[in-house]
Amino acid sequence: METKNTIKNLARRVVALCLCEVLILLPLSTSAGQSASPSPVRTELLRSYLQRPYLELFELAPTLHFSAEEIRKQRESFAKGEESCVNRFKDHVNRYQKQIDKARSELKKNTGKLGGDQRKAAHCNIQNLDLLKSEAEVLARQAIPTAYDNLSAKLDVIEKWPVLYKQTQQEIASEAYLKRRWSDVKDIGFREIEANQQDDIKRGQQAIEELKRSHLLPPEVEDKAIQDYVNTVAQRIASKSDLKVPLHVVVLQSKEINAFALPGGFVFIERGLLEAADDESELAGVLAHEMSHDVARHSYKLMKRATIAGVFYQAAQVAAIILTGGAAGIGVYYALQYGFYGLGLVLDLKLLGVSRDYELEADKLGVQYAWNAGYDPTGFTRFFDKMATKEGYVNGVSWFRTHPAFYQRMVETQREILFLPHKSDFIMQTSAFEEMKKKLAPITAKADAEEVKKPSLLMTREEGCEPPKKLEYKPGQPIEELCRAASSRQ
Repeated sequence: METKNTIKNLARRVVALCLCEVLILLPLSTSAGQSASPSPVRTELLRSYLQRPYLELFELAPTLHFSAEEIRKQRESFAKGEESCVNRFKDHVNRYQKQIDKARSELKKNTGKLGGDQRKAAHCNIQNLDLLKSEAEVLARQAIPTAYDNLSAKLDVIEKWPVLYKQTQQEIASEAYLKRRWSDVKDIGFREIEANQQDDIKRGQQAIEELKRSHLLPPEVEDKAIQDYVNTVAQRIASKSDLKVPLHVVVLQSKEINAFALPGGFVFIERGLLEAADDESELAGVLAHEMSHDVARHSYKLMKRATIAGVFYQAAQVAAIILTGGAAGIGVYYALQYGFYGLGLVLDLKLLGVSRDYELEADKLGVQYAWNAGYDPTGFTRFFDKMATKEGYVNGVSWFRTHPAFYQRMVETQREILFLPHKSDFIMQTSAFEEMKKKLAPITAKADAEEVKKPSLLMTREEGCEPPKKLEYKPGQPIEELCRAASSRQ
């Protein structure tokens, strides 16, 4: 059991690099022979700013003075670094697949001659190769590209926000901002974003029933105080929103850092999101975003393209779609590690196709509702930034690959915050939130302990295997070191 747990823990840590240490230390080399390269001091200075949170960058960007050449060189470095590192890990994937094919062929050829220990060794070898291949796939297709996406977005803020900030200030001064879509924030609750919200209630109930029949809905967290607290925050926001149907909120026993909305006022928060949130305004920002999907009837609009039954006909395919945005190999990998729990975000993100426009709409409405309910409207931005830098996405793997680009979301949200009428005494933290976190800690510990005993779908098909002696990634390993190590193993 201890060995099995070690394998699971190693696998889960594989992608921690993606958006934690990875984001900080991207390669900055340039091609030989190019002229007018930025000085090392300037390069390091720019690098230091790229480590800052988005909200800090929005404040700092108008005061920074990096040249167009310095920005261009950094972009060039990002492109070269990403391409090189991704290609190396793709090569690793192909190499592991060849080794797996060879090992399976040998097993098939010799299966009648193998003793118990020999068979176990063969099984463990294939199992470990599967793990190594999955590590390489996650790094190549998910972690490394997302790390570079986030850094590029922050570079965009440094380069583009000063001009856009001036434009925003001019729009405020001229009152042109009052002509933007849904600018009537003083009429929230009395305006109509989308008609006939009540028609979605039955659809939402049917979706929940289908999820339960398919065993794709995680169980509820069995703590009334936690459920009541989250519901209280959600109802406060709903009362200050444009939602016209009763709101039902449930906290699910899943370590996924995510939340999702079903049609008709059904919102689900996964336990991992409560663990990741640092204050009540962050939680409020996510809740407001999710209920905004119901206000704008996004699920209904997407569901017109397909049926729930058509999506859920094969659980393994669902896992692949949800967890990876379509990359089946990585999807299987994550399904193995988490079982078929934590897959609730299927309906929010990939059930019927993600719409970038719908996510941006929910961002805007969500900020308005959090603001109208008295919460610090930067809560959602701070949580989003945390997902990109602090938490990584080992537990929220779909978040960035199925959501709009970092820069567009952050900028549009920041502009909306600036357009909102000023309020004082915003709520950021509460004692109720802190009490909820205390109650959550033992629940999380118990769930983690129980998970050790659960069989996974593939990675631990053979019990008692020693984990690979050398993984693709060491926790805390900078990306240039990771890519250098990958190159040495070619």
